[in-house]
Amino acid sequence: MKNKKSIIFLIIILIILAIMAGGLFIYKKLNKGQVEETINNVEDIEDEEPLIVQPKQVKTFNGDDRPISVMIDNHSGAWPQANLNKAYIVYEIIVEGGETRLMALFKGQDLDKIGPVRSSRHYFLDYALENDAIYVHYGWSPQAKRDISKLKVNNINGITESATDFWRVKDKSAPHNAVTSTKNILNIAKNKGYSTTSNKKSVLNYVSDDVELDGDEQEANSFSIKYSDYNTASYTYNAETKRYLRYTRGIKQVDWNTNEDVTVKNIIITFVKNTTLDDGENKGRQTLDNVGTRDGYYITNGKAIKIKCEKKSRTEQTVYKDLNGNEIKVNDGNTFIQICPIDAEVTFK
Repeated sequence: MKNKKSIIFLIIILIILAIMAGGLFIYKKLNKGQVEETINNVEDIEDEEPLIVQPKQVKTFNGDDRPISVMIDNHSGAWPQANLNKAYIVYEIIVEGGETRLMALFKGQDLDKIGPVRSSRHYFLDYALENDAIYVHYGWSPQAKRDISKLKVNNINGITESATDFWRVKDKSAPHNAVTSTKNILNIAKNKGYSTTSNKKSVLNYVSDDVELDGDEQEANSFSIKYSDYNTASYTYNAETKRYLRYTRGIKQVDWNTNEDVTVKNIIITFVKNTTLDDGENKGRQTLDNVGTRDGYYITNGKAIKIKCEKKSRTEQTVYKDLNGNEIKVNDGNTFIQICPIDAEVTFK
């Protein structure tokens, strides 16, 4: 009886061991499958192309198209102007009689009508040269004619070109009605042997991420720049579009071709001393003392900060710095550079 019990106990032990061995076998089998599946998944991941996050590209200034700078009439008889919204930079500077003139810079654009095109003044050359731009004008002052030759500026004078390349329109009166196109400008440039490509870096330090000014900033939801007793440029900010609407002498500026509002992402103000030339012609032509370090503002996204504008020579690029000496970062978008009299009244609201 005792032997019988021992045999039964032994059988139970063997059955338990068999069950445990079977369970272990099944566990190992399942685990092996999971391991193999994991290995296969890893191999699949390794076979896939690595995910590369491309940095955002600056849209305002890229490619090797050489900039084209065009003198634009800003007399009331010239309004509205064509394609200012397509310019990546527009300079506004005082000329004789308290008027201002614009110089619009285009890069890689195909535009059927630009203008009205107006005559050159010598200090605009400084900004065409620092941008390595082909300089386009319709006539010139004696000082501009001299300096274009002296500085070997790649220029195109519309007065000397054909009436098909620079033509006068009928919906404006002379001298505020001469226009041209980028296609015509480039064809003339090629015929003159000018390069139509450039690898010169941008004057402005554009960045793709949105710049929000901080530190000693001030509100700039609207502001005005008084160039003369009757000539004021002003801007109002739209918080939804994060752009400024431009006014001249209180009149909203629109595009000649499309009637769209002229809007701006960035505005830079530079205070520069201007004086009347004693050239014997008594026409009140101006000159600028713009080489050196000048005070100014950078304005974007409803804020303004004080800056320093450093230009070491007529041909060298202006560097725009904050008051700590760091080059400012400029929002990716078009910019108006307001080079105004040193005593110009600038009012922020």
